[in-house]
Amino acid sequence: MHESPDSLRPNPAYPYLVALVAAVGGFLFGYDLSIISGAQIFLKSQFQLNPRELGLASSCAMLGCMVGPVLIVLGLSDWLGRKRVLMIMAFAFGISAVGSALPASIWWFNVFRILGGIAVGVASMLSPMYIAEIAPKRIRGRLVIVNQLAIVSGSLISAVVAYFLTPDLSGLDAGVCWRWMFASECIPVAILVLGLLFVPESPRWLVEKGRLGEARNILTRVAGSANAEQEIAEIESAITEDFGGWGELLLPGIRMAILVAVVLAMLQQFTGVSPMLLYAPMVFQRAGFEATSDAIFQSAVMFAWNLFCTVLALYLVERIGRRPLLLIGLSVMGIGLALFGGCFYTETQGSYLLASMFLAVGAFNLSIAPLAWLIMSEIFPNRIRAKAMAIATFSLWVGAYINGQTFPMLISVIETRFGNPAGVYWIYSAVCLFAVLFGWLMVPETKGRSLEEIGRSWRR
Repeated sequence: MHESPDSLRPNPAYPYLVALVAAVGGFLFGYDLSIISGAQIFLKSQFQLNPRELGLASSCAMLGCMVGPVLIVLGLSDWLGRKRVLMIMAFAFGISAVGSALPASIWWFNVFRILGGIAVGVASMLSPMYIAEIAPKRIRGRLVIVNQLAIVSGSLISAVVAYFLTPDLSGLDAGVCWRWMFASECIPVAILVLGLLFVPESPRWLVEKGRLGEARNILTRVAGSANAEQEIAEIESAITEDFGGWGELLLPGIRMAILVAVVLAMLQQFTGVSPMLLYAPMVFQRAGFEATSDAIFQSAVMFAWNLFCTVLALYLVERIGRRPLLLIGLSVMGIGLALFGGCFYTETQGSYLLASMFLAVGAFNLSIAPLAWLIMSEIFPNRIRAKAMAIATFSLWVGAYINGQTFPMLISVIETRFGNPAGVYWIYSAVCLFAVLFGWLMVPETKGRSLEEIGRSWRR
């Protein structure tokens, strides 16, 4: 029996609480993809991995990430609902964590990492989509960036866990400590499962399924009864206008929206900071922090910096808008990466090298890291949002896999040929320049507009 909407009052904290639960999926995304960063030094030693094998072990989860959007394209979240699919993925995370901690060989390790990647691939698009579909438009950008905040928090916590599990601090053998790093993921998995028991389904999905009473109750709690009726009317209007099939993806306006989302997704990876984060301890070792525990500690400090910058993005996104934040951040990223490469070229270590790296990483987390996900979750019409976001997210994970697989090989080749890896970071700096031009010419401002209004604007 459902509550009457007249008996419900808007609760300002309610959308934040729902977003926090959904963002645990983002936390697992960050935790799962970053725990390999702390473990890879021990994996390399345990299984005697060469650069190609290390690249595969570090990036194979991204192969699974590509499968996640395909499942969404096939209608998994449209069929079962956003909440139910997140619950299934939580259990997949748990199985992957246990399997990655107890592999008989590197082959089995890669298999369980791919399973975890499937869960990451689904959660990476479904968590921000779910949050965007339940959040009032006045705070939607802030709440979707809560998901990015959770991703970065997951990365930070995984780095801290990895640091305290290193042999120097834990007393564990080097062949055992990395297993506990992966097993520790079971704790946030349990939190997500419990949290999902207490949050509602997406109101937009409920309207599409004709369950207007349930949708009205949820939207009333989120924004009040008057706003709930307006939201339902907008959603119904959008559903009536939208065809929702594959053919609509080829319409001129929608085609342009998909192009913008795909390029943004790829640029999030190919601007260079993502592979630096994936291989952070090894980057720090190359920068002069040779002890494993010191390199992992510096990674934890860097992820703490990520968290601070993401909190700052949370504050700025609804104040200065998506486009200005994106363009400024990408420009600063390019400068930071150019300086970072320059430090390697001049063999400068210490504070200058760290400052340039933290400049690039901070700008990344202020701009394209959260804004790619936010803009991807906002720019598509409601009925094709799942399909279109799946295409963009698939593109992002293709870029992530290519970067993760090739980064150690690229560093090795450039360093062997030129004596230092500076050229790698200068290439990434040039990509940042292209990203600034693309953002200036192609990315729309979505601040303060409803999802339905943004979706209709591409048809003009």
